[in-house]
Amino acid sequence: MTENELAKIVVDACYQIHVRLGPGLLESVYARILEHELAKRGLQVRREVPIPFRYDDIEFDEGFRADLVVDDKLILELKSVESTAPVHKKQLLTYLKITGLKLGLLINFGAPLIKDGLFRLANGLAE
Repeated sequence: MTENELAKIVVDACYQIHVRLGPGLLESVYARILEHELAKRGLQVRREVPIPFRYDDIEFDEGFRADLVVDDKLILELKSVESTAPVHKKQLLTYLKITGLKLGLLINFGAPLIKDGLFRLANGLAE
């Protein structure tokens, strides 16, 4: 399955969750529920995935943690805030660059409408 096909499944699952529960829950609750929904759809999902990186000769075993990684192809960065900040997109782009993955979704479950809380970010791809 391609990254884009995975992204469509994730967006649908986010929509279903948001319609059912709305905004206002903790990010950790949405992460667990989204993990469950994606697993029900047959996807491999890992939560709180350590992202190691190296700077010169310094190794950081757990420099960052990705909220969810789907099928080892797609990084999901979840938020539950009134509105996202530019730093949230930069955070996801950094994860994509370090891991070498091409696609990520920034998902803000705190948005009144989930469509306003979804952002697709690509590493090195024309959007």
